[in-house]
Amino acid sequence: MAAREPDGAPRRPRSGRVRGRDGRRRAGGVVRGPLFRARPTLRQETIIDERKQLSPWKIDHGTTKTMLPAARKRKIVELVSENDGCSVEELADEMNCSKATIRRDLNDLADRQLIERSHGGAVPATTVGEEQSYGQKEVQNLDAKMAIADRAVEEIQENQVVFFDAGSTTMQVVKHAPTDGSFLAVTNSPLLALELSKGDTEVNLTGGTLRRQTRALVGPSAENFMDRMNFDLLFLGTNAIDPVQGLMTPNEDEARIKELMIEKSRRVVLVADGSKLQNRSFVRFAGFEDLDMFVTDATLTEAQREPFENAGVELVEGLDA
Repeated sequence: MAAREPDGAPRRPRSGRVRGRDGRRRAGGVVRGPLFRARPTLRQETIIDERKQLSPWKIDHGTTKTMLPAARKRKIVELVSENDGCSVEELADEMNCSKATIRRDLNDLADRQLIERSHGGAVPATTVGEEQSYGQKEVQNLDAKMAIADRAVEEIQENQVVFFDAGSTTMQVVKHAPTDGSFLAVTNSPLLALELSKGDTEVNLTGGTLRRQTRALVGPSAENFMDRMNFDLLFLGTNAIDPVQGLMTPNEDEARIKELMIEKSRRVVLVADGSKLQNRSFVRFAGFEDLDMFVTDATLTEAQREPFENAGVELVEGLDA
């Protein structure tokens, strides 16, 4: 029978005096010692699990600190984007892991369209809505654009009305064009208009709203101007050339202006360097059947050449930069 206090209540054990069956002292009902250990509460277990999930590192046999796969892949995407591309060797050194691991990660990230594989490494993924600024495009593939322009201006004839689409490649065409006033120039780019005005060429601007990203004039005023005009020759630029869909650009307003300039031109010459091939963008504005000539620095593969040839487009390719 349980011992009782003088008032009849059950006698409570003194703190720290109760012993377990193994003879060890207990405090607060929990046996102390290596054989018995208090289990964490549900809240404590939750916190431990969250910390494990949040930590990007794991300890390998208590000696080597290794990044967890998911965190490593996020870091790879970040490094590739920040550096505009990385090699397998660079990533392996940065991540402190093997090249084989990096290659597997890159293949997985490429399958998820988070990066694009390149020879010996990876480059940032190109999204269909991505649009570089005019300043960025102006300095890219400059030698190729100059070679394209040098050949393209041979298409200009005396007394023609020539439309120059806004863009960095068409800027080079303008810089290589005759300055003796032998043709009338029209453009939707204030930058190109300023360059054309350095000579004796008469220049017309479409008017409209200036897009800061590309320095191109767009909108209702520009469209109204296009509706009233006709052109002998158009030098056309593009952001992407897809073998199935045709020519594409990231912006709907610019796509509409491009559609109108093509519609109003008797002859259309596409000028684009090889980086535009096999790409896609947000809005389609023309098919291969809308072109008369394609001038590029690239040497086209059979697959790249096929849609142009099927549409009867004259190809000038493989120009020396």
